[in-house]
Amino acid sequence: MIIILLGAPGSGKGTQAKLVAERYGLTHLSTGDIFRAEMAAKTSVGLKAEGYVKSGQLVPDSIVTEMVAGRMDPAKKYLLDGFPRNLEQAHCFAGDLGHLKMTVNLVVYLNLPEAEVVKRLSSRRSCGKCGEVYNLLSSPPKASGVCDKCGGAVIQREDDTENTVRKRLLVFRDLTEPLVAYYKAEGLIKEVDAAGGIDGVTKSVCGVIDGLLAETKKK
Repeated sequence: MIIILLGAPGSGKGTQAKLVAERYGLTHLSTGDIFRAEMAAKTSVGLKAEGYVKSGQLVPDSIVTEMVAGRMDPAKKYLLDGFPRNLEQAHCFAGDLGHLKMTVNLVVYLNLPEAEVVKRLSSRRSCGKCGEVYNLLSSPPKASGVCDKCGGAVIQREDDTENTVRKRLLVFRDLTEPLVAYYKAEGLIKEVDAAGGIDGVTKSVCGVIDGLLAETKKK
């Protein structure tokens, strides 16, 4: 079984991926974790990626897909967090899975209105000293502007300003809308409202997965 979790920055994708993977015994894979592991291990594909990273270039879709497909074991169940990122990666991944006699079973799209994404991300703050992350809406520091852990100054990073968040959303939409359309055409995508609290969103995601498992049992 392979489940893909998609969502805009700020949709809670990372949080939901961990909760859902633990509940269903899925192996949680994120491209960031895979990149770091492959490059640290100096594997052939890791060395390919490292060359691009060191030169400040984007790693080609074919290499990203090769890294992820290399982790696939037909005997295991997976939850992919934020991959594929674009249509090219989706096509490459489908081909790689075909060689392994595997297929994507479900794509859950955490749908969050743009205004809510901007609100969530522009409320994020981090400690300039130790890097601890806060959110003024859901998890603010106990003392305004002061880190709970080290007493450092809590600041807003440049990539969390409203203008930067809106630019990130434009990029996300350009990449993701064709991807969502592709998986809709495959009959694989289910949308979940990501505007609620963590527990409510988890319940909705699990409801979709439970529906898939029930259908699988009937077959």
